Amino acid sequence: MRFERQLVDYTLDTKFEDLPPIAVDTAKKMLLADIGTTIAGAQADGCQELAEFYRDEGGKPEATVLVHGDRLPAHNAVFVNAMMSRALDFCDAIAPGPHIGSSTIPTALACCELAGGCNGREFLSALVVGAEVAARLNLTESAYDGFDPTGICVPFGATAVACRLLGMTKRQTWDALGLVFNSCGGSFQSHIDGSLGVRVNQGRSAHEAVINARLAQRGITGPRNFLTGIYGYLHIYGKGQLSGAEVVEGLGSSYRAEEVAFKKYPCCAMTSGPTDVALNMLKKHALDPANVASVKLKLPPYGYRLVGHAFKIGDNPTVDGQFSAQYCVANVLLRGGSKIRHFTPEAVRDPEIMKFISKVTVMPDGMLDLRGHTAMDMEMTMTDGKVYRGSIDVAPGFPGNPLTDDDHMQRFMDCIDFAPEWFDRRRVKDIIAFIKGIEQERDVRGLIELLNAANGRTAN
Repeated sequence: MRFERQLVDYTLDTKFEDLPPIAVDTAKKMLLADIGTTIAGAQADGCQELAEFYRDEGGKPEATVLVHGDRLPAHNAVFVNAMMSRALDFCDAIAPGPHIGSSTIPTALACCELAGGCNGREFLSALVVGAEVAARLNLTESAYDGFDPTGICVPFGATAVACRLLGMTKRQTWDALGLVFNSCGGSFQSHIDGSLGVRVNQGRSAHEAVINARLAQRGITGPRNFLTGIYGYLHIYGKGQLSGAEVVEGLGSSYRAEEVAFKKYPCCAMTSGPTDVALNMLKKHALDPANVASVKLKLPPYGYRLVGHAFKIGDNPTVDGQFSAQYCVANVLLRGGSKIRHFTPEAVRDPEIMKFISKVTVMPDGMLDLRGHTAMDMEMTMTDGKVYRGSIDVAPGFPGNPLTDDDHMQRFMDCIDFAPEWFDRRRVKDIIAFIKGIEQERDVRGLIELLNAANGRTAN
């Protein structure tokens, strides 16, 4: 149980002064990214319905539904907030797929409310610790083998955040991490079938973190050997590919912050590379999309299984577009960019897109695994027979190809441009300033108030 103990000790004993600047900076970028996606996702499919469902259920007004301003039981509020944050698939991520901030940040904000306030330094410390716990429990593509990573490793990170901000003891924290182990789950089939289950799994990860932390506070015990036990996490999900020693190696002295990716485009990470290469090829060679005869795209097998299937429109066109390499390349050819508005149901159903969809062929190439998780090759043939080729080993925003500060701000402003009409854009500068200087803030609940003030309401 010593490895479980090390995770617990790290979760509660780490101080802000212990954190390297890059880890703090990454946490702030995650906050900017995910607050932006929450604002933009406030009216996304499934999010409004979930908010209405929990609003009708009622209950103790403990935490705020961001942007909307309703107050609900904390576990229900974080469910809605995490779904809104993930809805546009423009939040932070880490290879091979977990979305960490969209669960840890809503959890942190709700727990600040439960605790009666929290200063910015402690808030950032909790976010860094939570991201680190989730990242260290992140598995390989072969270990996940179809599991949705967000539902497997992220609940541990969100639970670490909750335990820290709720002032829990080490025994309670150990129990909470053990309890949430029993809540892990989720499948990539949600993504492939274009279902809103993608967003639900994000919300559930935050919901289970808050629920299990509060159960542990009340003395409900969890398995002590949740990590290394005979039926623990490393056996059931890790399939023996990761050891307890590897999970905690360098814990507290080395950080996985550099592994966090920030998408340049509002779609699945595995379609970011194709999107970027297609855009760059059109620009570099001054190509007219109308003269493109065909596009051949090669993806690593893992990426192909996730986004390489033939494009079709189902019940949730936005998800269909986000998780289709065919659609994302065709979108570039039709619209010359990749913005949130290009993934609305209306944009995905646009008959014009199908003219380009039929020109794009996607195929797997096992050799691409040798070049990286997001490696891809593209061949674009023109109607005059000329052939242009492009490739990328690391998609923009991933480690080794980071976004610039301007890129991060453009991401955020794309979210603001897509925000509900009733969202008061005059509050944007204040929100940005709060996040940039959050370590100096005495009470992070001020960010919740800013978000709700943009709707003309202030959290109580």
